[in-house]
Amino acid sequence: MSLTKKILAAAAALPLIAVLAGCAGSAGSADAEKGTEDNPVKIGVVGASDPYWAIYTKAAADEGISVDIVDFTEYPQPNPALSEGEIDLNQFQHIVYLAQYNEASGEDLVPVGATAIYPLALYSTKYDSVKDIEKGDTVAIPNDESNLSRALLVLQSAGLVELKDGGSIFSTVDDVDPDKSTVTVTTLEASLTPTSLPDVAAAIINNDFVADAGLTFDDAIAQDDPADPNALPYVNIFAARSDDADDETYAKLVKIYQDTKTVTDAVQENSGGTAVFVKTPVADLQSSLDTVQADVKAKG
Repeated sequence: MSLTKKILAAAAALPLIAVLAGCAGSAGSADAEKGTEDNPVKIGVVGASDPYWAIYTKAAADEGISVDIVDFTEYPQPNPALSEGEIDLNQFQHIVYLAQYNEASGEDLVPVGATAIYPLALYSTKYDSVKDIEKGDTVAIPNDESNLSRALLVLQSAGLVELKDGGSIFSTVDDVDPDKSTVTVTTLEASLTPTSLPDVAAAIINNDFVADAGLTFDDAIAQDDPADPNALPYVNIFAARSDDADDETYAKLVKIYQDTKTVTDAVQENSGGTAVFVKTPVADLQSSLDTVQADVKAKG
């Protein structure tokens, strides 16, 4: 997941109520046409300070659409804000994350466009290779459902753990077979996995936090393959409320993101060259969401 965006340190995170205070009552205002200076399209992101958002905002303005990028400090915040109408769109998550949110909350947020797939990688400040990790060592992974299962699949591909039944997008730490695994897995809030590096053998770190940890993407010692056809559920998306699924302004904003070279160049630079851009049709994104959400419901 990208699901795309750097997050401020957890200790400096602003309360959600403070984040939302600046945008309450503005999204969807009937007083002005959507996308105007008086009623900009509010897009919730995690890491608004990333340079490409300023470039994107300018590109949208060049096309006559006013955009306000609303910053959130943690992944669980933008979807409730979208559901409550505090923002118009968000862009921070992949399909699996959205499916799990919809099922848990009873909401029906929908994808309105694809952005990119970002690999999820394993980093270490103690070892230069996965082969050097010793039996009994501890590896930290993100604790949110979608990234947790994906992280476990990365560890399995790296030969560090073995998951019962081969693993899936629903795997949990309970599915790790301790007798056939090399390492012990511990879970942490995603923004804390980088700070755990001094205390663990290695950690799965979301792209958003790599630079904050003083690392580069080239430092990864293992990662998944974003080009795998089975990676569709991990395509990052723009999400909207279901009533806005066919909104033409939102569709234009997706196209601006996908087709503006200055934007994609800046996103690629921010990702350290790891982003794999996609233009998956919205119908395919929705079909994937429906499938994953049905699986989540059945699993629950």
